[in-house]
Amino acid sequence: MKPTALRSVIVILILSILSGCANIVPPEGGKKDAKPPKLLQVSPADSQVNTKVSRLEMRFDEYVQLNNASAEVQISPLISLPITSQVVGKKVIIKIPDTLLKDNTTYRLSTNAAIKDLHEGNAFPPYTYTFSTGAYFDSLKLMGTVYNAATGLPDTGVFVLLYDYDASDSIVVREKPRYVVKINAQGQFVFDGMPARKFRIYALHDANGNLVYDGNEEMIAFTDTLAQPRPDTIIPISLYAFKELFVDTLAAKETKRKPNMFADKKPKEKIILTFSINADTNINKRSLDVTKPLILAFDKYNDTINKDKLLLTVDSAGADVEVAYTIVRDTVLKNNVWIKTEWKEDAIYTARFMKAFAKDSNNNESAPAKYTFRTRADEDYGIIDIRLPIKYKNRKYLLMVTADKDTLYYKPVTDTALVLKKMNPATYTMRIVVDENENGSWDTGDLFEKRQPEKVIPYVGSIPLKAGWESVVDFEPKPRIKDKADTSPEKRDKPPTK
Repeated sequence: MKPTALRSVIVILILSILSGCANIVPPEGGKKDAKPPKLLQVSPADSQVNTKVSRLEMRFDEYVQLNNASAEVQISPLISLPITSQVVGKKVIIKIPDTLLKDNTTYRLSTNAAIKDLHEGNAFPPYTYTFSTGAYFDSLKLMGTVYNAATGLPDTGVFVLLYDYDASDSIVVREKPRYVVKINAQGQFVFDGMPARKFRIYALHDANGNLVYDGNEEMIAFTDTLAQPRPDTIIPISLYAFKELFVDTLAAKETKRKPNMFADKKPKEKIILTFSINADTNINKRSLDVTKPLILAFDKYNDTINKDKLLLTVDSAGADVEVAYTIVRDTVLKNNVWIKTEWKEDAIYTARFMKAFAKDSNNNESAPAKYTFRTRADEDYGIIDIRLPIKYKNRKYLLMVTADKDTLYYKPVTDTALVLKKMNPATYTMRIVVDENENGSWDTGDLFEKRQPEKVIPYVGSIPLKAGWESVVDFEPKPRIKDKADTSPEKRDKPPTK
């Protein structure tokens, strides 16, 4: 081989080797990293006294990232300027405007859910760093639970706020609090390192993150007395978050507009009003709930309904028999119209709508339509048998049974046993409303009138119900003493007794 050709071969081989080295393919598979970042060092060290920390460095064993740090990284008591957070490699650096720190005060800086690892997003657990600008640490506590007033269940996503005891009643709508803490998943909160003085306490669903109560879409809770931090013997505080009723007086007023003299005088194009029904037109399916009306859901609001242009019939031995009915407009969904009658079970109905059954204000009409559907049978439903303690047998106690967002039963408790029939297969919940003013409904609170919302006692758990079955439920389950010979679990669902 000639020297020139040999050199060319060698060059090609070297380039091939280098090319292979440059394209490193990471090994496939392997166990996914599920471990959160590990904190290796904090500088300055935690729990310092007689110091005003202006810069805090947290060093981890891997690269990290910050998630919504402006909201999650908090200092308590609050200061008037925000603290800032940034990531430098494996470090999180938090800067505090130390000139705003007060003397002889215990500060607690919390990271909450702000820190995660860079690649897998594993969250570093909430961490609290404590320092004191005085010679000692305040050591008292405030703790408690926040409940959703409408359900009686522990709330989530709420901040608990503390203000000085001598602040005005309106402080929560004007200023940020002195102390703030976020509740945990069980609705519980704890203020540690508190001074020996009283506070006004609130809970807030803070929709816009400003730590000020803005009303409308936000929920608020307050207590009727001042909160007093205590040592080891702690008295828990219960807060009930509610949404106040606000009336937009400007929107409530009817406004009359002057006619537009330059409006287009061309006649408007005719529009056909259309609607759908809450039943399947496949008659092999039992789809219409016999406990509910036939709902006509129009695409536009209709001003007039002509009952003479609707014929409702039921199949009886192959012949159509006319059925009496009433028509009612839905008071909430204004476009909807209800057709109500005593539906027979497992029967085939036909609704015939003639032209112009419905009209709107522009004289637009509905087109002719025909719907045939089958109603549900008894076996498509279940039964809920509810047992209530005698202490709730009083008209001021209202029992509410719900499925998803629908309320299926809402009446005063007049007996300790209640049987609900023809209940659709679903998962149900229930609660008891303490109707103090006996107006038949749950009343929310009012912050400035210092009126607490009416109490709600929740049923702990849920009630799964299957078609053709009966669920027997104790509102307050009694502890069961298990017989030694009985090793089988108690069966609470059973087929209904015929």
